Amino acid sequence: MDLSTLQQLLTRLSGARIVCVGDLMVDRFVYGEVTRVSPEAPIPVLARERELVMLGGAGNVARNVAALGGDVALVGLIGTDPESHEALRLIGDKTGIEGFLVPDADRPTTLKTRFVSGGQQLLRVDLEASKPATGEVEKRLVRTVREVAEGAGAILLSDYGKGVVTDAVIAAVRAVGVPVIVDSKARNFLRYGAVDVIKPNASELAHATGLPTGSNDEIEAALAQALSLCEAKAILVTRASKGITLAVRGEPVRHFPTSAREVFDASGAGDTALAALGLALAAGTPVEDAIAFAMLASGVAVGKAGTATVLPEELIEASLTAHMAPAEGKIVTPQRMTDEIARWRAKGLRVGFTNGCFDILHRGHVTYLNQARSWCDRLVVGLNSDRSVRALKGEGRPVNDLEGRAMVLAGLGAVDLVVPFDEDTPIKLIEAARPEVLIKGADYSEDQVVGGDLVKGWGGEVRLAQIVDGYSTTAAIARMTAKEPT
Repeated sequence: MDLSTLQQLLTRLSGARIVCVGDLMVDRFVYGEVTRVSPEAPIPVLARERELVMLGGAGNVARNVAALGGDVALVGLIGTDPESHEALRLIGDKTGIEGFLVPDADRPTTLKTRFVSGGQQLLRVDLEASKPATGEVEKRLVRTVREVAEGAGAILLSDYGKGVVTDAVIAAVRAVGVPVIVDSKARNFLRYGAVDVIKPNASELAHATGLPTGSNDEIEAALAQALSLCEAKAILVTRASKGITLAVRGEPVRHFPTSAREVFDASGAGDTALAALGLALAAGTPVEDAIAFAMLASGVAVGKAGTATVLPEELIEASLTAHMAPAEGKIVTPQRMTDEIARWRAKGLRVGFTNGCFDILHRGHVTYLNQARSWCDRLVVGLNSDRSVRALKGEGRPVNDLEGRAMVLAGLGAVDLVVPFDEDTPIKLIEAARPEVLIKGADYSEDQVVGGDLVKGWGGEVRLAQIVDGYSTTAAIARMTAKEPT
């Protein structure tokens, strides 16, 4: 999706009304560090550091609709337990979400607790009751759907099989007369009737049809089987790194490949895709653009920790980055740097930082940067602006402007991010990055390294990289001008 189309779509989405009906969950993430094995049993001991609580399931769909600028009415079930109060508090904290939750004393509020260390889930503990709503509870769900659906552009059914999406609720949703998009974990797609779109992922499609879904040919065969087994107008299957495939009844199957992205955490990426697709279709967007929008949004979501939401500005940034060369994508602002470092650190990666003018890149620079990268998992390079280079080196410098120097640095495999700065020292970048290791050349002593005391203060270290004799930018300039270096 090009930037102009994306910006126009985001404008149309602002204030669009969506109804989300489905299985609400509370997602709790407990983060910590594992450094030893329990003496009581062969299990890791997690030293708890922090905890995050957020809406999951249908709640995460609603969060994503609101984050993208829509207004959403969330219909679901909660228990009468402490977790129900947590769910109501989380909804109240989110602008753009109205909660219409029906209490059911006979079930707990669904709670999923994940224990995470080094970016990996160690264990998930579920508190739930997977049984259909019945009696007065089901009747209240149906009445609620009818009451809140006025003015909605689309209804999203988020069916995790926990009991909200009963036959009566499906009938009430279909009777509203607006597009209905279903995200289903069920094996039987027939129960949804003639909805507009059913959106399984590849493994859910395989589960529903009993057919393999690896290749394009296998996906097409499975979609043909799925359409023969249900009344849906279309089935859209999300295929992770392989993109999205759409089968509209009576039309040829279409494949929409996606750009490869680093996957940090796939939790909730399907919810993001459902929210983006529903909002786009509700705004009257052509299906091709709606799918491109959903792919862009879910691609951003998988680069985040937990059941994350996606903001419009992140989509704009992702669209810009997608049209850049790989090297260009490494040149970032200080804010982008801190965002990237937060993602790296959540994975347990060690961050290094160095800085310099890097005017005429030579063998000495490459050796230096390779050594710096060997001391960390990700290397950030602070790059002096043209003004600050002149302040340090005098008139006539730099030989190469900031853009050229940044592009050459970003093209090196040892460099993960390049962050230009205009100050005389990189101290602000160092404070923002909080690197585990600060690197400077061995022509400095440790007490001369700017920011060294700060880094040591938060438990990091200062490392001095070797200097290759006979290589310097000053000497190179002198040779080019047939002058001896001063």
